[in-house]
Amino acid sequence: MAGKTIGKQAVVIGAGMSGLAAAGALADHFERVIVLERDRLPSQAVPRTGTPQSRHLHVLLPGGQRALTDLFPHFERDLTNAGSVPLRMARDIRMEIPGLGPLPPRDFGWFIHCASRPLIELVTRRQVERIANVTIRPECRVLEITTVPDGTMVTGVAYEDADGRREILAADLVVDASGRAAPTLGLLRSSGQPAPDEIAIGIDLHYTTTSFVIPQDAPTDWRGVATWPHAPERTHGGYMMPIEGNRWLMTLAGQCGEQAPDEPEGFMDYARTLETQTIYNAIKHAERNGEFERYAFQASVWRRFDRLGAFPRLLLPIGDSICRFNPVYGQGMSVAAQEARLLNQILKGRAAEPDPFAELAQLFFSETLPLLDATWNMSAVPDLAYPKTRGDRPADLESQLQYNKALFQAAIRHPAVHCKLAEVQQLLEPPRVLQNPAIDRLVQIELSKMAADAKEGHFLNFGEKLDEIVSRFLVEESLDGIIGALELKLIALREQECDVTRALTGGPTGKLPL
Repeated sequence: MAGKTIGKQAVVIGAGMSGLAAAGALADHFERVIVLERDRLPSQAVPRTGTPQSRHLHVLLPGGQRALTDLFPHFERDLTNAGSVPLRMARDIRMEIPGLGPLPPRDFGWFIHCASRPLIELVTRRQVERIANVTIRPECRVLEITTVPDGTMVTGVAYEDADGRREILAADLVVDASGRAAPTLGLLRSSGQPAPDEIAIGIDLHYTTTSFVIPQDAPTDWRGVATWPHAPERTHGGYMMPIEGNRWLMTLAGQCGEQAPDEPEGFMDYARTLETQTIYNAIKHAERNGEFERYAFQASVWRRFDRLGAFPRLLLPIGDSICRFNPVYGQGMSVAAQEARLLNQILKGRAAEPDPFAELAQLFFSETLPLLDATWNMSAVPDLAYPKTRGDRPADLESQLQYNKALFQAAIRHPAVHCKLAEVQQLLEPPRVLQNPAIDRLVQIELSKMAADAKEGHFLNFGEKLDEIVSRFLVEESLDGIIGALELKLIALREQECDVTRALTGGPTGKLPL
């Protein structure tokens, strides 16, 4: 605890990743922070009852790692010392993009630390346990959030301990990190207040996971691999990362109700049907050292607390209590960590105010909205490519899907685009960095090529098409237009140079079908 506190006691519901990060954020601002967790908490890195998904592949994105390190300065060091495997982005991870091939192995200068979910949670919990004014109480089941009679202000939390005794904790702030927001939704319902709208994307995702000993002859050109499915024709992908104990943790994920078998022969046959043979070839002779585990995820859900006109004072939902993302994209833990960091910053900025809790929930919802909106769109748009996915589709869905494909193609060709795309996907930068005019022009070129490839039997030299695009920029008679034209001409010269090289070696020229 450092600096001026704004309250005596804060209570956090849940000791998962969201709750632990929230406790770290609150510790500097309250005399005491108490975390209530219904599970018995293991002293080792093993799965616990309340996190059935913990047996499956998890990824803590670099954006989440940095947020947790901001809250807990020794987090990355301790995670490494505990056995996590640091991989260099994007040199060590093979990202196989359907219809386009793998992204090139480029070194962007930052790491992703691969580990099992139980190890990540254990290391985070140990950071929290070192904080003198934070106490974690396991085997405490929250019964309800207590309030003043009209339900407009929270007063504490009622819970049942391991011996079945009911107790009430007074609180100046309650943070609901329970995962499904049951305490918060129960309070709104019981006090007659409106519940938030929910945006749901029904994906019917099924995981089947096991682990393998990393063999001596493992591939040397990658250490982790993600094989994404070609939507909508193919609904299953494969994902494999190294974790502590010299293991590959491998998950086969099927959407729209598809599920990989949970027995050896069927699992291997299913792996053989992935978009590429990369994963199958790596594991076909490897020693399996884990059981088969299954997990089902019905829908991504975003509870729009930010749209409520009023919200109970001294209450904040966080993490999955607000938004549950499709887990195949690995965003949940990292978003929760970034939300907690934002909460810490908000409380720090309000420490000197007469009423630091005034409109706190509304401010928190507003500050986290850009993060949630960006992350939601990164997963919702690809998921909606499947006709069986349930949810409202934007009118321009097909255009968005085509733009994304062109963006990945530009990333394959141009290292700078690849780096910016990786930073956005790893939650290091907001999506607006991809709106850079130079990046957009490169994407437009790829869209033109895609349109050309889609039309059979008629050919147009790409240089002519490029001149057409350049002319459009010059007509704008603006500085941006002139710069854009010059950039495109430079690209054209490079294309022509490649054509000369191809011609000298007997290869094809730059003619594209239109």
